[in-house]
Amino acid sequence: MKKNLLKKAVLVGLTALLLAGSLAGCKSSQDNADSDTVTLTNVSYDPTREFYEAYNQKFAGYYQEKTGKTIEITQSHGGSGSQARSVIEGNDADVVTLALAHDITLIEEAGLIEPGWLEEFESSSAPYTSTIVFLVRAGNEKGISDWDDLTEDHVEVITPDPKSSGGACWNFLAAWQYAKQTFNGDETAMKEFVSKLYHNVLVMDSGARGATTTFVENGQGDVLIAWENEALLALKEYPDEFELVTPSISILAEPSVAIVDENAEKDGTQEAAKEYLSWLYSDEAQRLAGEYFYRPSDNTILQEFSDVFDLNVELCTIDDFGGWDQAYADFFSDDTIFDEIYSQ
Repeated sequence: MKKNLLKKAVLVGLTALLLAGSLAGCKSSQDNADSDTVTLTNVSYDPTREFYEAYNQKFAGYYQEKTGKTIEITQSHGGSGSQARSVIEGNDADVVTLALAHDITLIEEAGLIEPGWLEEFESSSAPYTSTIVFLVRAGNEKGISDWDDLTEDHVEVITPDPKSSGGACWNFLAAWQYAKQTFNGDETAMKEFVSKLYHNVLVMDSGARGATTTFVENGQGDVLIAWENEALLALKEYPDEFELVTPSISILAEPSVAIVDENAEKDGTQEAAKEYLSWLYSDEAQRLAGEYFYRPSDNTILQEFSDVFDLNVELCTIDDFGGWDQAYADFFSDDTIFDEIYSQ
């Protein structure tokens, strides 16, 4: 019988999370210095499970050839905001690969990551990108083609919670940008539009993978607002059951990566952690990202996947919202725009 990749991914993620917790108490700088085996923990967000399973295997081969050492990498996955909080509260991450820069900034503000991390790696420390699309059921009976269709009374929407999910924040901002263009910046009309959309949300899971499971596995809702890579993964697994709809306006989602400096120094993994994140920009890793439906940050390699991604979709960026610190303060902090429209 055909294995269900999404269910398998959840089990793998839970196992990795438990293992990460056990390793947090036993890693030490001396262990990594004296051993031919380096242990590294990558705390990531929901939809990267499959990509990092494949990446870790390839990186381990590269690292052993370069250094002569074996590297063992533990994965931990969950909602990006929840993952950031877990690191702040003691999850012994050597690196974080989260859904948005703001979540890493919170770890920096806790004193675990040195300032300047955004410039440490290429492309503002975003080795791959994505965007936000809709996943609908085969036949698209509700005729969903753009954001305004998600406000119709008969449409049930699935999207995760921006309070815990980075992907959900990107979803919200993409919808807000559509409303801004539609209503020429009339904030009252924009809030009313997005409020109607969220009134139609049937289930608001804590993370993007949970939302995918609700829609794909549990059969709830008419449309899933999703990471492009999540939607394409579902189409690959269930080619006859779903369709992908690209809205007229979306957003360039830039997942960020960083070394958790305090932990890496303590664990003696600073060199390995930097190598681990740097290799994400190699041609091999960039093509692997494309194969797992992330958009490579290398534009030449991205063009190789022009048959996979819609490269002509209109994309706003986080800069249109003043950067992540400003966007979070305006939309997602307590008692700001998201709380206001959701309470309605």
